[in-house]
Amino acid sequence: MLSVEKLTKRYGASKAIEDVSFEASPGEIVGIVGHNGSGKSTTMNIITGYLAATSGHVRLDGEDNVQCAKKVRRKIGYLPEVPSLYAELTVEEQLRFACDIRGIRNRKEAIALACASTDIEGVRRRLIGNLSKGYRQRVGLAQALVGNPPVLILDEPSSGLDPTQIVDMRRMIRALGREHLVLMSTHVLSEVSALCSRLVILNNGRVAADETPERLSERFRQRDLYEIQVDCPDETLMGALSEAGYRDAKLLGTQGGLARVRLIVKKPDAASRLAAVAKSAGGELRAFGPVMPELEAVFLSLTRDERYAARKKGGAEKEGVSG
Repeated sequence: MLSVEKLTKRYGASKAIEDVSFEASPGEIVGIVGHNGSGKSTTMNIITGYLAATSGHVRLDGEDNVQCAKKVRRKIGYLPEVPSLYAELTVEEQLRFACDIRGIRNRKEAIALACASTDIEGVRRRLIGNLSKGYRQRVGLAQALVGNPPVLILDEPSSGLDPTQIVDMRRMIRALGREHLVLMSTHVLSEVSALCSRLVILNNGRVAADETPERLSERFRQRDLYEIQVDCPDETLMGALSEAGYRDAKLLGTQGGLARVRLIVKKPDAASRLAAVAKSAGGELRAFGPVMPELEAVFLSLTRDERYAARKKGGAEKEGVSG
């Protein structure tokens, strides 16, 4: 169990993060999400022990990452946004070096497991400087995996990768999440949707939400907004809906032979009433359910870079004075 308790990091009068708290357990892939400058990397660097908090605690299995620093760090594998790799070393030499730093005695077994988990067996003897960005990122992940630590901290793991490499990286992270606690920061919301079982959303250094993607969507959805799918012509269905009193219905188009319509529904027996409308139009109600907001809309509702807004406002006021 990873426990983050009221973490605060100050730089003079400025606070990078303030009272950040959350918990995570093995088998979870938790996304740390936020706008640039929201405190994602600061939080992760404190968890890994690379940065000291001004106040607050990080505990892993009940052990404080400051008081029991060496013991806690052995349980954490860290992949920074730009992996620390030596271009003049081969992949195997880099991983041996990582084993030596971490005090891993059975290097052969540790390296074999890390290479197998990241699909880099075929490049073990190649120079890192000659590898593609995608393979360098895999080597960085393998380096985080040596010793098979129970916790993996991944900072923007797909940064700079092409679409094929992103798919491969997601596949590996998903597999690792079955046996490890994976904590990953990203601002790519499609990655969050594809991988994360829970989100910790940061807004200007504070936790704005700590929930599953499904619960976040449910919390922010418009309560009376629904979508139906009916297997009949668009115009016929829209006419039947209008006659039944659904004059605010909006046709979204046809998909797979089904007319998709979004409409406001307030009556408790809406499903049976809409089934009757569909039947009157010569079709059958194939789907009926609430319209769930996209994660992007939820993110925008919860976050706003106040530092950027302050700079923008200041610039606007300056322009007004000079103009």
